[in-house]
Amino acid sequence: MNLIFKRSAALVGAVAVSSFALVACGDSEETDTTGTTAETTGAASAEGLTGTSGQLVGEGASSQQSAMDYFGVQYSEAVDGASLAYTASGSGSGRKNFVGGQVAFGGSDSPMDDAQAAEAMDRCDGNEAWHLPFVIGPVAIAYNLPGVEDLNLSTATVANIFKGEITKWNDDAIAAENEGVDLPDTDISVVYRSDESGTTDNFQKFLTAAEPDLWETTGQVFPATVGEGANGSNGVASQVTAIEGGITYVEAGFAQQQGLGIANLDFGNGPVELNAESVGVALDNLEFLTEGNNMVVDTEALFAADDAGSYPLILTTYEIVCSAGYDDTTRDQIKDFLTVALDSQDENLEALGYIPVTGTHYDRLVEAVAAIQ
Repeated sequence: MNLIFKRSAALVGAVAVSSFALVACGDSEETDTTGTTAETTGAASAEGLTGTSGQLVGEGASSQQSAMDYFGVQYSEAVDGASLAYTASGSGSGRKNFVGGQVAFGGSDSPMDDAQAAEAMDRCDGNEAWHLPFVIGPVAIAYNLPGVEDLNLSTATVANIFKGEITKWNDDAIAAENEGVDLPDTDISVVYRSDESGTTDNFQKFLTAAEPDLWETTGQVFPATVGEGANGSNGVASQVTAIEGGITYVEAGFAQQQGLGIANLDFGNGPVELNAESVGVALDNLEFLTEGNNMVVDTEALFAADDAGSYPLILTTYEIVCSAGYDDTTRDQIKDFLTVALDSQDENLEALGYIPVTGTHYDRLVEAVAAIQ
């Protein structure tokens, strides 16, 4: 089976503990229990912390739940009496409840639209809300096909599978991309996100950018014309695990945790394995639609990229925060938490299925966190 990030069994064992023992995430319509976090590393020694205690409340994208669990443990270790309560209710709820002032920050795989951004300024006492791309999560085309451990799919084939045009695993199009592989005469069972999802939004943006002649729909709701839906990232991964012949789009960490196969994707220059190196090539070429500390990624440019060795199907999940306008306690909690999260971009985070931020992008985030008033 194609493993995402090659880590020793000892490291993976070190990060696999129950998320139930972590922070209270509260009740939500979407409950993703990935069951993974990590041992604390050097976050307890992070510099520049205010040491403000109390519970910090966030809500949003389930794609970053495992990262939030990990960061929450690190935050509690670094700041005595501090804790994180993050509800993985989906990107739409994260943006809505941030704008409504019900949470200190929102997690979202997609940026706010213009109307939400205007409302967010009111919530931030007349100040701009910033999109900080903190959690980098590659999206896997994950499948359950016993006996097929290495699978290549072109972007055109992916589009036709999720359109329902390709319905058998031994279809000629798949066979042509997998010479020598014994593909079974098994029905393809598409599983999609049934909830409003930033992952769906980005997956559809990717398909329209990569294959504009084959895919036209956009937005956070998947067209429910093919396959069956499941709620949340863990939901779709679990559903595919239960269906022989199943396939879905899901953040790599969830596919990895469920032991699903992960397809090598051909973006135009041959099949590319999903790993830290190939995602790193895509991150090196990241562009933004905005300037300064409000960093909205140019996903059209990202998803249309076909650089050799690059895997551009990635989620740049935002923490949406007020640039100013918090009360002093919340401001200090936000800054402490984000500082600890930046100090926790390490091998444990990578073992959870994310790409630690480094280099220029890391420096951008440090500057933004320092600038929150």
